Amino acid sequence: MLPVAIVAGLHADARRETVERLLASVPGSVALHHDLSTAERGTVVRTVRDAFRVRDTGETSLVNDCACCALREDLVPELVRLAEDGATRLAVVELWDSVEPKAMAEVVAAHGGERLAVTSVMCAVDPALLLPYLGNGDDLAEAGLAAAATDCRTIADTWARQLEYAPVIAVAESEDADEEDRALLTQLHPTARRVPVGSDELAAAATAGFDVEAAAAAQHPACALLPQEADDCGVTTYVWHRARPFHPGRLYAALEDLTCAAARSRGRFWLADRPDTLLAWDAAGGALCVESAGPWLASLPDAAWEMVPPVRRAAAALDWHPEHGDCCQHLVFTSPGLDRDGLELLLESCLLTDAEYAAGREAWKRLPPAFDSLLEV
Repeated sequence: MLPVAIVAGLHADARRETVERLLASVPGSVALHHDLSTAERGTVVRTVRDAFRVRDTGETSLVNDCACCALREDLVPELVRLAEDGATRLAVVELWDSVEPKAMAEVVAAHGGERLAVTSVMCAVDPALLLPYLGNGDDLAEAGLAAAATDCRTIADTWARQLEYAPVIAVAESEDADEEDRALLTQLHPTARRVPVGSDELAAAATAGFDVEAAAAAQHPACALLPQEADDCGVTTYVWHRARPFHPGRLYAALEDLTCAAARSRGRFWLADRPDTLLAWDAAGGALCVESAGPWLASLPDAAWEMVPPVRRAAAALDWHPEHGDCCQHLVFTSPGLDRDGLELLLESCLLTDAEYAAGREAWKRLPPAFDSLLEV
């Protein structure tokens, strides 16, 4: 099977440096890159190269007006062709700026058959650019980085997902980076393996192995591996965990302040008027995405638990409450200069009061809904 290492990241210079280093240090390695900047002309340009020359270029047409769709259709056949020629030791897939590695890793794993094996997913990072990109709420379209006409993502949320999905962070050398930047990188993704781009360790990381299912589970709101409490070099990670549900109106009124309180926040939460629904919280760049992530396990009949993945059941067990089961608030805020005390007071003020809580679930469900517009109900 041909080892496939995926290199992603909006930090284009760091990403290219990572790919060049892999090509130079792994004999027989080949890099594939799909340039989506030509999508307005209806095509995606593919380049295949090694450490010495460009081997091949070609164009593929858009699929459903989506450049990423065209990439998916073209990528696996090209990788299989490299596998069949027998001369390639490592295929390095350099993703275009705004392409998220999760989708590409899952495509290669699902359709590579016995020819391809995803052995690594890396996100290339310039530490000095970490906070500016994480705070950039501009739409990708405004920056010329949208992958489709309907692409409504922002630079901040795209960058956060790229960073947090990858188990390997390729860290570029940067004279402008300081200890605060490095502390922020560590706290945003504490379980990642951080590898200097210029080190010999990078080549080993490219073939270390990758589990697509485990990576997906680590990002799912119900069982995500969220960061733990931390405080270093002026950067703080605050974990807020409570069993009582939010009052929908008070939480909605506080959303702007909560969203802007930290450079990055994420997790799962519980609304009193939707007591059976697990809601996902994902905020970066001053913008918040709230989505339903399905039911809490406590709301499912016992027979349905057999269909739930073990990792989900394990995550629920950690949060289990004798009365509410896995229903809970579990939000994590990471930022330089975080006002932890003020944030805690604001969050606590959004919970049900003692009297509201004592009224019980049927009364909670009659509270005026406030999140219908966000959840598109």
